[in-house]
Amino acid sequence: MSRVVVIGATGHIGSYLVPRLVRGGHEVIALSRGIRGPYLQSPEWDLVATIAVDRDAADAEGTFGTQVAALRPDVVIDLICFTAASAQQLVDALRPSRPLLVHCGTIWVHGPALRVPVTEDEPRTAYGEYGTGKAEIEALLHRETRAGGVPAIVLHPGHISGPGWPVITPAGNLDPAVWTRLATGQPLALPDHGLGVLNHVHADDVAQAFELALSRPAAAGASFHVVAAQAMTLRGLAAGVAGWFGREPVLEFVDWAEFGRQAGPEHAEATREHTFRGIAASIEKAGRSLGYAPRYSSLEALYEALTWLVANGQVDVGGQPFRVATSG
Repeated sequence: MSRVVVIGATGHIGSYLVPRLVRGGHEVIALSRGIRGPYLQSPEWDLVATIAVDRDAADAEGTFGTQVAALRPDVVIDLICFTAASAQQLVDALRPSRPLLVHCGTIWVHGPALRVPVTEDEPRTAYGEYGTGKAEIEALLHRETRAGGVPAIVLHPGHISGPGWPVITPAGNLDPAVWTRLATGQPLALPDHGLGVLNHVHADDVAQAFELALSRPAAAGASFHVVAAQAMTLRGLAAGVAGWFGREPVLEFVDWAEFGRQAGPEHAEATREHTFRGIAASIEKAGRSLGYAPRYSSLEALYEALTWLVANGQVDVGGQPFRVATSG
């Protein structure tokens, strides 16, 4: 049994990961801001020690790393680190005891794809604050491991999906009207002929990968993609979702100017951010080295998410009944 500190324990991944770790016999200490509980309630949380901490404030005070180190962890799982400075503070504090550090990265460490499927060996071409920040953290942690300091494993999830929160739609954004249009047979505009690529993953599959990493210390110094087995195009996702309602999607393929007019600037920019990278990430390395085998396809992950959104009044599907999700 290991003592595992999970930073960001009540978020998308942690909500599934913490119960997994408890069932695996680990002693779990859950760190979060304490603003809300996990997305998924389960009795395992009764066996978890919870600590409320504001990481941003503690980082600013220079105390966050020492707070984590004082818990004497065997493993630290960091789900909410977004800057190299924050990562550096943590590894500096952990270096004397050298627990295994498993960091949550993102497939956005890759920019626009040149070869697909994208492997972990591709040069990092991240752009934008989020992607570049995660790439800097990845490089820092691997340097730390190679120098004999804190051993670190970096996992790069795709578009994390599941019940409890809005997820990226088949239009590559968070517009709830996309679901309504597909469910009720209304036209849906898509840019670039609907060939933009998204790589969703169910939050529990991401949690699976983090749990597996605990028993693979030899993987320290490496990065792994954590996504569904296959990426999908926007038009493929739209067809799958419409099929749950017994329909073919009514798709209008438009240029970016028209898409922006119909979707609105905020949703159009989100679609641009998600599709311009066009990442179809390989999970061969994660399967070989970690034993990672995603349970959910992209569509199955979205099916669970949409079912929850409809049940909780966050999406209107016009009263249309769901069919059983198809794989994809």
